Amino acid sequence: MDQKLPGMLPALGWNSWNTFTWDINENLIKRMADVMVEEGYLEAGYEYVVIDDCWSLKERDAEGRLVPDPAKFPNGMKAVADYIHSKGLKFGMYSCAGTHTCAGHPGSFEHEFEDARQFAQWGVDYLKYDYCFKPRHVSGELLYKRMSLALKNCGRDILFSACNWGEDNVYQWIRESGAHSYRSTGDIQDRWDSIKNIALSQLEKEPFTGSYCHNDMDMLVVGMYGGSNSDFIGSKIGGCTDAQYRSHFALWCMMDSPLMIGCDLRKANAFTKELLQNKDLLAINQDPESRGAYRIKVEPQWFKAEDAFVLAKVLADGDIALGFFNFSDTARELSLQFWDIGLPYASNVSLSLYDCINHKELGSFRERYSPTVPSGDCVVVRAHLEVL
Repeated sequence: MDQKLPGMLPALGWNSWNTFTWDINENLIKRMADVMVEEGYLEAGYEYVVIDDCWSLKERDAEGRLVPDPAKFPNGMKAVADYIHSKGLKFGMYSCAGTHTCAGHPGSFEHEFEDARQFAQWGVDYLKYDYCFKPRHVSGELLYKRMSLALKNCGRDILFSACNWGEDNVYQWIRESGAHSYRSTGDIQDRWDSIKNIALSQLEKEPFTGSYCHNDMDMLVVGMYGGSNSDFIGSKIGGCTDAQYRSHFALWCMMDSPLMIGCDLRKANAFTKELLQNKDLLAINQDPESRGAYRIKVEPQWFKAEDAFVLAKVLADGDIALGFFNFSDTARELSLQFWDIGLPYASNVSLSLYDCINHKELGSFRERYSPTVPSGDCVVVRAHLEVL
């Protein structure tokens, strides 16, 4: 993989929370690292293995340091980090801006600098920083700026993944805080309405994402099929269809979100593996300019705005990624007029379209493109401009 500074592009990796929540241990994390290498995820670009909440004891030690739970991580976090690094991967961990994490373990409030140094000593490359149990009178903005300073002065490059769920008008101050990404939504669930609601909530937020400060729409639920030990996330919900997971992944790619896999990679079926490693969709997400996508309303005009829409994302090489999304209950023909992306008929320019899901050329189109999109599904094309 090309070397790049942390946060330049949206982070790609795997996180333990969506499937395993509190039920984590050293062997599980190591095995997941093995699978990421053996099954091609690292080669596809996924480089972070992130341990979420519930990794520590419920109290700090006598010197005020965080203590890995010896029942879960008997060899300590440095040993886990060393193993992950030996695989060519990077190691991520979790803490919280409050006094405690969301699951009641010690947070980093008023311990920011000592915790950052400890993470650096362990070999951490990525920190997810949550927002539970923050004292009400303390500014969350200040706390994220404080941990950012701590990480930038800890002696190691650590990607800072802020996670305040879109609270406190985060869009207005998060870039200058120094965070490399920021959670802009509540927690995702492994069901279609959760995916839709998150995507719709961020459609007007395209100005608030870019290199070194990416809008994080939460972790992926692709391939979970309800398989979480948390009833809130998925075990009693039932998961999504393959078409809905495809739309989920395509939306996160188009909208420039970090892509943190949440399923059990050991159990991933062929569809899940192929989708998560789709090189054409990943190339859109990892485009070097990291521009947000903008929404285009589609014809006919009686469609509800939340039922069907097109996303357009300008790419560094002059191509345009176009995603056609159908959130309605029936198949829809979605018509994009090329006028709406700056190409009038008089420009004498056509678009050569490439299907990013089926990996095939579709031919040249002029003036408009109108695919029929099944319910809950999507069509994503890469459009190359051709002068006639």
